[in-house]
Amino acid sequence: MHRNLKRLALGGLLAAISTLCAAADLVHSGFTRNTGDVGIFVAEEKGYFKQENIEFKLTYFDSGARMVAPLGTGELDIGSAPMSIGLYNAAARKIDNRVVADRGRTGPGYWYQTLMVRKDLIESGRFKGYRDLKGLTFAITAPGISVLSVLNEAMKKGGLAYNDIEKVYIGYPQQVVAFRNKAIDAAMMIEPFATQAVANGDGVRFAPTEDFYPGDQISAMLFGEKFAREKADLARRFMRAYIRAVRDYNDAIENGQWTQSAKADEVIGIVARRLELKPEQIRAAYPHAVDPDGRVNVDSMRKDLQFFREYTEFNDPKFKVEDIIDMSFVEAAVRDLGVYKRAP
Repeated sequence: MHRNLKRLALGGLLAAISTLCAAADLVHSGFTRNTGDVGIFVAEEKGYFKQENIEFKLTYFDSGARMVAPLGTGELDIGSAPMSIGLYNAAARKIDNRVVADRGRTGPGYWYQTLMVRKDLIESGRFKGYRDLKGLTFAITAPGISVLSVLNEAMKKGGLAYNDIEKVYIGYPQQVVAFRNKAIDAAMMIEPFATQAVANGDGVRFAPTEDFYPGDQISAMLFGEKFAREKADLARRFMRAYIRAVRDYNDAIENGQWTQSAKADEVIGIVARRLELKPEQIRAAYPHAVDPDGRVNVDSMRKDLQFFREYTEFNDPKFKVEDIIDMSFVEAAVRDLGVYKRAP
């Protein structure tokens, strides 16, 4: 009898373990594979997703705009992406993807997003300031992304019009090569690509975008409507893990620079592994700003929407950026975790 009880107890334990293992929820996420994905990388490597019983699957996209459709159909649950007109066009078609958290922005002292100019143009005197942007061939990663609004602000600072430059659409890694080949004159680059162009001796950081577009909301975390509505508990668990990771990242940076600390070394090591770069390459690159409580810059999104209304075919007069912003998940995470306080 005693032996039978032991068998029953062991069987129950094994069944419980099996149930726990089977209960892990799979989350499909798109990402663009740059340092802006630090929140995802840290949450995975430090086990925050695992602690929330989440199994995470990442799919690479060369542009955040390409995530909009699969988010709308439910093929993706989450997107980690730059802001784009695709979000607004989808909303106008009643595909209600949601902007749910900050992923990256500019801030005072931050050089993460930079107006880059080819080095020989500066050395020759062809380019001296914003007004000299006129006539240049300017690289952008994709049509319809919010960095076009940032570029428009740079043009205005030089007293120029948006269409006073030639725009070509190529990805960030290809932009580094295009600088070397003199196929482009300038670009609005993010890290670590800007640092690579400088290290190659081909590009110069002329100005951070904070110089002409303060507080630019570069990118955001997105939830597909189906995921947010039908798997709300899973979405809240994801956000709790994500905010924990974003706070670890904020503890590793200060005033637009990596700190000289074990915390920074840990985060840099994680990002380096995930991007297949050396830790010294990540430390040499400028970090981005991100709100440790996950909130987005709504004013920046409004400015971008106005740009899209002026320079694209987006003309839905009733649409407001607030229609796709849902801060309920970060608010729930902050309630659970408390308001961010920088770790000593």
